[in-house]
Amino acid sequence: MDLIHEEKIIIVEGKSDKKRIQEVINEPVHIICTNGTISVTKLDELMEDIMDKEVYILVDADSSGEKLRKLFKREFPEAEHLYIDKMYREVASAPHHHIATVLLSANIDIHSHYL
Repeated sequence: MDLIHEEKIIIVEGKSDKKRIQEVINEPVHIICTNGTISVTKLDELMEDIMDKEVYILVDADSSGEKLRKLFKREFPEAEHLYIDKMYREVASAPHHHIATVLLSANIDIHSHYL
């Protein structure tokens, strides 16, 4: 697995979630896609790379997102969980200003025009 240099890491489900977050953030943050699921082996590899980092979990407000969130709560309790409003359901379809507000609450620098 790649060596991660950024101090902050956001774990998302898919590429469209990653793209949406990249549009909003204004600092170097490593965004990791799980593609909806993650194997125990891949999770173990990931954990080694992210141990000393600030890790945020931002997944969809649906059943697959909740499953993933439960897995991370159990396997990586140090991670901070960020939540989008249930009315948007998916990170990728949440408005930029909503994602900006969620990320800002975690002290992640965002482009101010999204507020």
